[in-house]
Amino acid sequence: MIRIHNSLTGEKQPLEPVTPGEVRMYVCGITVYDFIHVGHARMLIVFDVVNRYLRHRGYRVTYVRNITDIDDKIIKRAAQNGESIGALTERFITAMHEDCERLGLARPDHEPRATRYLPAIIGMVQSLVQGGYAYVAPNGDVMYAVAKFAGYGRLSGKRLADLRAGARVEVDESKRDPLDFVLWKHAKAGEPAWDSPWGRGRPGWHIECSAMSVALLGSHFDIHGGGLDLKFPHHENEIAQTCAATGDRFAEIWMHNGFVNIDEEKMSKSLGNFFTVREVLEKAVRHPEVLRYVVLSSHYRGPINYSLEQLEQADAALGRIMTALRDLPEAAPGIVPGSEHTARFQAAMDDDFNTPEAIAVLQMLTREINSAKDAHDASRAAALGAELRALAAVLGLAVTPREWFSLGTKRVSHGGSGVAAGADLADADIAQRIEARIEARKARNWAEADRIREDLARAGVVLEDKPGGTTVWRRA
Repeated sequence: MIRIHNSLTGEKQPLEPVTPGEVRMYVCGITVYDFIHVGHARMLIVFDVVNRYLRHRGYRVTYVRNITDIDDKIIKRAAQNGESIGALTERFITAMHEDCERLGLARPDHEPRATRYLPAIIGMVQSLVQGGYAYVAPNGDVMYAVAKFAGYGRLSGKRLADLRAGARVEVDESKRDPLDFVLWKHAKAGEPAWDSPWGRGRPGWHIECSAMSVALLGSHFDIHGGGLDLKFPHHENEIAQTCAATGDRFAEIWMHNGFVNIDEEKMSKSLGNFFTVREVLEKAVRHPEVLRYVVLSSHYRGPINYSLEQLEQADAALGRIMTALRDLPEAAPGIVPGSEHTARFQAAMDDDFNTPEAIAVLQMLTREINSAKDAHDASRAAALGAELRALAAVLGLAVTPREWFSLGTKRVSHGGSGVAAGADLADADIAQRIEARIEARKARNWAEADRIREDLARAGVVLEDKPGGTTVWRRA
């Protein structure tokens, strides 16, 4: 039986689907105003593996991962660029799909966008107002009354009294309680807005996921996942508003993946150690599965340190697997019933998706293949190779030796960033390309601006866009 750590209870519990044989899972996805970064990649890979393994174990899975396409950050970025919100979000949704494909992620069964679920969002807000859990503030916003929900703080372990004591001292006459949060924002000049019973406006961030998950999975489903940074307040608020609106249990199990550190420091734009997936895949790794291997080498709930050393170790480990599989017949991969290796792999994954232990099984199989080769036992080596490929595929590791050895290596340097670089451009060349990108942005030629940015990234140059333009760059 699969056991999963439930963030709501702090304990592992058996996966007992609401509907036997079927698992319904919702994962908070990407807010599309920029390229996805290494932190996003960890979340995406973690839940891709959860999805793959549940299907491997025979469950019928409905996997929903949303897209937030209306949000304060999106509005701000579009205004800075001088482009429409629709153009901005479509551009980065396309980029996200390209990056996800390169990472080998299986597409979710549903990928709802907030702007396409406005009726469901408005309907849920109406239910909360009618039930006394929400109110219309003097400024026209619809606010959730946190004090009305008795279980608030259970997920994050926070108490209302402590939250209020730590709240910023700000005068906000629109709130009855400093902890109340917005469900529907009244329209502001120049911002997108939709009609509602409370006038034109747009949804708050938290209500989007509640409405979309209930619309697609029902008011009681099996797993809700996301990054640890979403645990409070986003997921806490989701629980409060969804349970109040539906009167049901909402998600049975809550899963949260840990943070990503860069060279032992928390990944942060302010520290200058913030890297997009595109930068990493272009400069730092031989194959995207190297990044996947790094992610899966640590348990999903703990922090992960992303560094050049980690990438090199993952590259070497995958290289050993590829070397073992090299020259073996490419028969269909097959899991051997009753095999010690398959049993150990499944036991590891059944125990809260313990991918480090699962990878240890792959490494053991690699050693046994080499031993069989040394003993000239071709049939045993071939059987072990088929099992290794089958188990690796469950983790999304499906690169073939032919593909692996055709790629060569990438010249990398540390530079304190943990990301590879091969920068040969002179400062004057960089300045010239930045100027060309500025002109492209002025002309609203976003595709050309993105192309220049990506070309510079491949050369080891990272741009930092400020409200006044691209004024800062650094070598990775």
